[in-house]
Amino acid sequence: MINTKYTFFYFSLFILGLQVAKGQDKDNLGTEVVNVVKPYTPEIGDAFKVKATPMLNDSVNTAKKKVTYGIFSVPVASTFTPAKGQAAQIEKSKRIKLYDNYVRLGFGTYTTALAEFYSNWEINRDSNFGVYLNHNSSQGDIDGVVLDDFFYDTDLNLNYTSNTRDYTLNTDLDLGHKSYNWYGVADDVKAMPTMLDLINPTHNYFQAGLSGTIEFNDGFFEKAYARAGYFGDNYQSSEIRAIVAPEFMLPIADHKLSLDLKLDYVNGSFERNYQNSAGIEYSHLIVSANPSVQVLRDDLTLDLGITAAAHFNPNATETNLNIYPSVCASYRVVDEYFIAYGGLEGGLMQNSYQQLATENPFVSPTLETYDTTNDPNFEPRTIVPTDQKYDLYAGIKGKLSSAMSYNLRASYLSQNDRLLYKNNPRFDDNNGNLGRDNYQFGNSFGIVIDDLRTLSLFGELNFDVNSNLKMRVNGEVFTYETETEAEAWNLPDFKASFFADYQIDENWFAGLTLFYVGERKDEVNVTGPFNKVGNPQLVTLDSFFDANAHAGYRLNDQLSFFVRVNNALGNNYQRWVNYPVQGIQGMAGATYRFDW
Repeated sequence: MINTKYTFFYFSLFILGLQVAKGQDKDNLGTEVVNVVKPYTPEIGDAFKVKATPMLNDSVNTAKKKVTYGIFSVPVASTFTPAKGQAAQIEKSKRIKLYDNYVRLGFGTYTTALAEFYSNWEINRDSNFGVYLNHNSSQGDIDGVVLDDFFYDTDLNLNYTSNTRDYTLNTDLDLGHKSYNWYGVADDVKAMPTMLDLINPTHNYFQAGLSGTIEFNDGFFEKAYARAGYFGDNYQSSEIRAIVAPEFMLPIADHKLSLDLKLDYVNGSFERNYQNSAGIEYSHLIVSANPSVQVLRDDLTLDLGITAAAHFNPNATETNLNIYPSVCASYRVVDEYFIAYGGLEGGLMQNSYQQLATENPFVSPTLETYDTTNDPNFEPRTIVPTDQKYDLYAGIKGKLSSAMSYNLRASYLSQNDRLLYKNNPRFDDNNGNLGRDNYQFGNSFGIVIDDLRTLSLFGELNFDVNSNLKMRVNGEVFTYETETEAEAWNLPDFKASFFADYQIDENWFAGLTLFYVGERKDEVNVTGPFNKVGNPQLVTLDSFFDANAHAGYRLNDQLSFFVRVNNALGNNYQRWVNYPVQGIQGMAGATYRFDW
């Protein structure tokens, strides 16, 4: 039996479909194109405000219950009584008292005396005046020495300092007197007492100088240095030297432009030369300029410049103008732990009698080269400037830790007219007559002039363990190449040193200094009448080690005591040919600080 309900449903759907089809055929709307002219852009005016309190249409509303709170208090007995707070106190270190004056006295073996005095007066708020006096002497008594071997060294310095808002001015007046002896005679001369009685080996040096430095706080004129001085001896030798050196600096952006000028004049004379009675005179004026620019780029520092030097010599037929490189750079590869650096620098270096006699006090007052080869074309030369063609160096430096730093460097130095010390020949006329003056017994030194090339390797370690202990050790090895001389006379092949200072506690302090100098070479010779030179003999001076130590005790802020030991191993080594030094030396003394 067919279900009547479903039959009626399907029939109704059929009739509705026919009506829809008929309507479409009758009302056909066709196809139209709608162009959107502008997309909709919302504006504030189109927005509507949401009500602050929306209407809630919850079918369930739960009423809040009223809650009543109550506290159940129980008393508790307590015996705690808080203490009153107190402010913490910072431990203050004792203020160090600084004194403007001190005096130091010391006495030791070989009748050695040390005396120092310094005093400073405040003229006004910006100015000070100071006096410094230093004396060091010894009576000698060196083992094996038959002539007087004492020495005196006394210096007086008067200085004035002025500090203002615009500049700082320092002036110094130096006066000095030194006395030495030509005691280094050979063994065969020591065997002739009658000849020794004719030798008066004592000679004296005198010097006086006035210098000043001014530094400006603003402006391109950075600072200037000037000095005028006199140096002479008791053999009628004299020398005058004057130096003027202004410095200018102009910062531009990240660069610094610098100009260093220098005028260096020396004029001197010796009463005679070594082989005859002819006098010696020398005069040299060096005028130099060093323009440079410093470039800073992150970890790179670069100084680029040149040095132009003109040499004026009244005895020369023409004036020489030399141009030298002046370039140095450093680069921080790894911050402060690894810094690479290098440079190429040169210049014309002034030499003087004062410099030579300070380095070697046993030179003769006859500093002129002499003929050792009987060359008829030989032309003697006296003190001349050294032409340093270039100094090429490169190295690394930095820190290995917070307490240790290092420096390693290799360099190659090219010098023309380098002055070298050489033992003066002994005079012998083959009739038993030795010497014509006190320095002609093979007991003095002259100079030879040669072109020298030097290759060196240097290394250094610094230890700053703490504020109380500091140490430094370094060493340098040398290789020399000469042009005409057989050796680089009296120059060592190796040098090393060690320094240590230790503040043990508040009162005790100590220090240690060690020196090592390698072998040097010299030549001894004999000259006779008519300036004939005999057969030279090469001498090798042994290397030596010198150990020095000191210790002290501070009784209070004003008074302290010290002891020193020099040449602690007692080595009677020779610094120069036939010149042994004192053995172990001891000294004790005290220092007293005070105010007027």
